[in-house]
Amino acid sequence: MSEQTRIEQMRRHETDHEVPWSLPIVVRKSKSAPARHIDVLESTARAVVTFLDDPRTQPGGEWSEAVEYWRDGAIRKVVRRGDGKKLDDARALGSVTVSFGGTADFAPAEASVFPPGPVSPLPPQLSKLQVGGTEFPDEGETSVPAAEAVVTIELSPLVTLTTGKAAAQVAHGAQLAFEQMPAEVREAWRAGGFALRVVTPTEETWAENNRPVSVIDAGFTEVDGPTETVRAWW
Repeated sequence: MSEQTRIEQMRRHETDHEVPWSLPIVVRKSKSAPARHIDVLESTARAVVTFLDDPRTQPGGEWSEAVEYWRDGAIRKVVRRGDGKKLDDARALGSVTVSFGGTADFAPAEASVFPPGPVSPLPPQLSKLQVGGTEFPDEGETSVPAAEAVVTIELSPLVTLTTGKAAAQVAHGAQLAFEQMPAEVREAWRAGGFALRVVTPTEETWAENNRPVSVIDAGFTEVDGPTETVRAWW
């Protein structure tokens, strides 16, 4: 990726609506059946792409105008956590939910993506859900074989992020990959259920490689100033 492209991506984050809009994401967090950190990241990325591919987001769909308006500003995503009736009440608003992963010791992760809207005020069903406390057990690496994943998302080894923040970043990388990849690759990805894998390369590998997609976080939360957090390739 050229330096000019990186600068243009950072400038895009500086261009926003007077009232910022975000894409609300809710991950299920259960005390009795916790999910793994990596599965939360991968389910969230899949859920965002599945949402963007949903007929309701396409021209003429009930969510299309909201998605188009949100895309015209900074691509902000906010990850919240929920469970039980509060989560059910939020999902009743209309959302796309993806469940993925799970092991003998951990439950599958669940991520729900809602139509974008103003960061405030939120529907009460969403505002009741917490942004904080989105840490999940960091047990093990992705279980998705490289041969099955059309897209690989790399988390920067130079930053430390909570599960919620990392989920938003990898979802951003998946979104940009979906939007920028050739149509035939996108079709293959769709046919494979948007299979992807999230990995953390070594610092040496990160320094050596450029990828088609680079996510520059604006630095409002958890990172200091514009920071490259994620890369994606196919």
